[in-house]
Amino acid sequence: RRTLPVWSGEPFRGQAEASAASPGNREVVLFADTFNTYFEPENLRAAVKVLEAGGYRVAVAAPPPGGGSRPLCCGRTYLAAGMIDEARAEARRTLEAMRPYLDRGVPVVGLEPSCLLGLRDELRALLPGDDARRLADAALLFEELVVRETKAGRLALPLRAGRHSRALVHGHCHQKSFGVMPAVVEALRLVPGLAVETIASGCCGMAGAFGFDARYVDVSFKMGEATLLPAVRAASGETLIVADGTSCRHQIRDGASREAVHVARVLADATGRDTCAPRPDAGLPSVRC
Repeated sequence: RRTLPVWSGEPFRGQAEASAASPGNREVVLFADTFNTYFEPENLRAAVKVLEAGGYRVAVAAPPPGGGSRPLCCGRTYLAAGMIDEARAEARRTLEAMRPYLDRGVPVVGLEPSCLLGLRDELRALLPGDDARRLADAALLFEELVVRETKAGRLALPLRAGRHSRALVHGHCHQKSFGVMPAVVEALRLVPGLAVETIASGCCGMAGAFGFDARYVDVSFKMGEATLLPAVRAASGETLIVADGTSCRHQIRDGASREAVHVARVLADATGRDTCAPRPDAGLPSVRC
């Protein structure tokens, strides 16, 4: 009754997909989470292209010296399984990798709410101290950075009207609990001619791996049917469905047969940039969305 996540044949390749040239003095460091890196790399590519279009130099966080070659992880999946020691080890790797950027006051930007917001909350409990506090203070979701920098006059994205005139938005539970949903709406409203409406929904029902468990699949779908899935099914085919959470997008696909997209891809589309293909200079073939 569930479709399984599909690995991308062209996962996000980290710094190879961001320009080495500096378009300006502003720098951000991108925390490439496991879900978007391996399942939906087009989201990370879109974020890089939007930030570069805004004049930012994008660094992609990599494991620290001695931290192994495995990409960084927030540790969320370990915590969900009660594996505290493993989660703490991941938190330590991430903190070490971010320390040079924190020393320079560089914002840490992420796409997946459960991962990025874990840097604000759980990481401080796993590794109490000044460095964890600094990382929590520097961590921003992609749309939070876009809205903050636009309001401050430091970001003027070259946006044009996209292919859609209406967007229906579902908020991830972490976005709601941290009060960042207004930034999602404001970021989308930067696109000329795009009317944005938020679905008054609770949890999508997927809740990470919860919705994949045969014991809970009925409950998972019932939660989605409370508000989210009927609202998506009632939307016209021309309406853009937006959801920043990986599990939320999966629930929408399984329960309403619609494809939801991340905010980063909406903004990338409005800049006229290809959100699917890796950078040509990364030596990677194009991928199909």
